Amino acid sequence: MNYIGSKYKLIPFIKENIHAVASNDLSGAIFCDLFAGTGIVGRAFKKAVHKIISNDLEYYSFVLNQNYIGNIQEIPNKEELIDEVNSVALKKGFIYSHYSLGGSSRQYFSETNAQKIDAMRLKIEELKLSQNIDNCAYYFLLASLLESADKVANTASVYGAFLKRLKKSAQKELILKGADFDLSSNANEVYQQDASELIGKISGDILYLDPPYNARQYGANYHLLNTIAIYTPFAPKGKTGLPSYQKSSFCYRAKILNAFENLIKTARFKYIFLSYNNEGLMSETEIGNILKKYGAYSLITKTYMRFKADSKRAHKAAHTTECLHILIK
Repeated sequence: MNYIGSKYKLIPFIKENIHAVASNDLSGAIFCDLFAGTGIVGRAFKKAVHKIISNDLEYYSFVLNQNYIGNIQEIPNKEELIDEVNSVALKKGFIYSHYSLGGSSRQYFSETNAQKIDAMRLKIEELKLSQNIDNCAYYFLLASLLESADKVANTASVYGAFLKRLKKSAQKELILKGADFDLSSNANEVYQQDASELIGKISGDILYLDPPYNARQYGANYHLLNTIAIYTPFAPKGKTGLPSYQKSSFCYRAKILNAFENLIKTARFKYIFLSYNNEGLMSETEIGNILKKYGAYSLITKTYMRFKADSKRAHKAAHTTECLHILIK
């Protein structure tokens, strides 16, 4: 899935440094990914640690992490379930009516794919309500739908706007493909809470933080994924069809420093790792000054290619610097 701030390409860098600081043997550790997004970092540590605690405020992220982190045992009939959902007849539902040209001026999906999303989403809910699937299978199917729908979305990687004409990938037929997950022997925890509230309720060994860097709210950038996942009718607002959404303090210059320091002060974890790039609302100095109050602080950086969907931002450099701030409390 295309995702702003995704750490997919930085996983080797992150893993290497967490192993170096927190010991090479993490088998007994509790690892918390507090701003999990698609769960890519938690997934990288799923087999290496005793327990993953995964959290994100957005429901689409909760769905993805329930599958990738929460699911630990094989789903015996998952291929049959994928085939069953793939075979449903088209339906003109909420997505077709509000996010395709079939019922609106918003061309997030082709008319056919919008109807497929509606039909598949309704089928998944039907399977759950009829008790033909358990929660593990339910989140597996939902995560599969979110990722498959994202592949045919008519956007430039985020849902803050749609394209005027259907791009080639958006013209392809939506085919549901399984969002397969790694098996493990240890139960994990997945939450959908405000990080500032959850941090006081949990504890562990390693806390990984990847909060928003700038003023762009994830609830707006990925609103359509939430809409598909929740699938509760509402009155879409404006040209892009936004729902109401909760805004993060980490996206406001006036709030972010207090929010960040309260998080660090409250955290009951020995090792804290903060991923933050050099173009964020908090400066390297501001972050360092806060972290130094609470233990031994160090910083490691890595230069990498900018996420291509960021081409219209104020920062025009081809590369950006990822900062891994490290605190041992």
